[in-house]
Amino acid sequence: MSCNYFCDGVEKAPQRSLFNALGFTKEEMERPLVGIVSSYNEIVPGHMNLDKIVDAVKTGVAMAGGTPVVFPAIAVCDGIAMGHEGMKYSLVTRDLIADSTECMALAHKFDALVMVPNCDKNVPGLLMAAARLNIPTIFVSGGPMLAGHVKGKKTSLSSMFEAVGAYTSGNMSADDVEEYENFACPTCGSCSGMYTANSMNCLTEVLGMGLKGNGTIPAVYSDRIKLAKHAGMQIMELYRKNIRPLDIMTEKAFYNALAADMALGCSTNSMLHLPAIANECGVELNLDMANEISAKTPNLCHLAPAGNTYMEDLNEAGGVYAVLSELAKKNLINTDCMTCTGKTVGENIDGCINKNTDIIRSIDNPYSETGGIAVLKGNLAPDRCVVKRSAVAPEMLVHKGPARVFDSEEEAIKVIYEGGIKAGDVVVIRYEGPAGGPGMREMLSPTSAIQGAGLGSTVALITDGRFSGATRGAAIGHVSPEAVKGGTIAYIKDGDIISIDIPNYSINLEVSDAELEERKKTMPLKKKENISGYLKRYAAMVSSADKGAIINK
Repeated sequence: MSCNYFCDGVEKAPQRSLFNALGFTKEEMERPLVGIVSSYNEIVPGHMNLDKIVDAVKTGVAMAGGTPVVFPAIAVCDGIAMGHEGMKYSLVTRDLIADSTECMALAHKFDALVMVPNCDKNVPGLLMAAARLNIPTIFVSGGPMLAGHVKGKKTSLSSMFEAVGAYTSGNMSADDVEEYENFACPTCGSCSGMYTANSMNCLTEVLGMGLKGNGTIPAVYSDRIKLAKHAGMQIMELYRKNIRPLDIMTEKAFYNALAADMALGCSTNSMLHLPAIANECGVELNLDMANEISAKTPNLCHLAPAGNTYMEDLNEAGGVYAVLSELAKKNLINTDCMTCTGKTVGENIDGCINKNTDIIRSIDNPYSETGGIAVLKGNLAPDRCVVKRSAVAPEMLVHKGPARVFDSEEEAIKVIYEGGIKAGDVVVIRYEGPAGGPGMREMLSPTSAIQGAGLGSTVALITDGRFSGATRGAAIGHVSPEAVKGGTIAYIKDGDIISIDIPNYSINLEVSDAELEERKKTMPLKKKENISGYLKRYAAMVSSADKGAIINK
């Protein structure tokens, strides 16, 4: 095995002296340097166990002949950041994570990397970095939380947020809310439904960058530690064979990711992250492709928030590979894609069976013939918007109603809690887009308040912001162009009729072109004042949501 960049030559002696200062032995300095990017911290429940994952990875790397070296990546807990200014600092960390990992990896000439993320922005941020660096890389995440138990039923964080909405509308007691508070999130790990973190961890497996089980083995299972050791060993195989991220994350692999996304019923945030990752890989991924794939890819899973099953159930049913196996029966995925196992997708899923057709529907008996996500277009969103179709009540797939317009999440949530939203309304929350927010906040609090008030089957919500993967209902986000960029959403008035037709992928404001043009002359755009620091730079550089909210370089 070849040694690392620093192991030979007098000219590298100064660097080796610094490795001596770190306590490295000559033997360690002669082996390939494997950077382990650790997202461990003590504020994110999905990351509090990553120190153990990192230790297991280090063991695996050393067993296979490498020298493991740990360095950090930041992480924000979206649940803790939800509903206040902190949420503006969630999506923006994706690019910080990618940029800082690039800096560390290139500054120290690592030969290979093991990425150890878990939650929402760390997974896509590190996938972006992996593509940009293109040195042998593998992912092993921290794993999902076990489902909570309240009143004899499994539950999760989405139920916790909806409990708050139920309480404010008088449909739940304070004691019941406290029971949810104490038992909805019982272990470490990424929250237990098919929310953004678990969506991205599953899609990492589909893309070929994580080993079998990476998306589904619960955080508290010993199998997660074993997986981390195997990832540490496997990175040395990737290094020896010189298999790199751009060999794995090809156009066909992204097609697979979109197909699996539709089958699994992933978070709408995947429609931000997949295009951003693809961009780093030199692959064009536009939202029209999502509808094309959705039209022929059935939805096989109804994990929370769409249903009452959880990540632990998906794991026991056979996990991501079992879903891919179902899709392969009708040639809905590319089975010849290379993966981090050193084998193709087809070789990986050979012999994998669906162990529970109540959790993973068979390809011949899906929840729906079309995928879990739909991309809508119309005069309200000329550059498209996104909805998690699998989590929409059937009666809301087609809806027409009067607009209730708010210029911030705070304004909307206040009125919802006060009972000011009525059946049939279409809540519009604007100036929360990537640049206008800035930071494109998730709207879990207002959507949960609507659900908790019993309005989930009669009220829609539209925003140029985004939604947590825990959101359910007719929640339509990523409206592009956003309000601050002069999108139609900026010119909606209270009482305007909005028409939504999810099966036909359309969303329209029933106002004439002439009236819209007149409003553009009389309704000035609103820009947030007193924006400073990183958010100011981000707002100036970020693309629209339909392009993945990438930083324009």
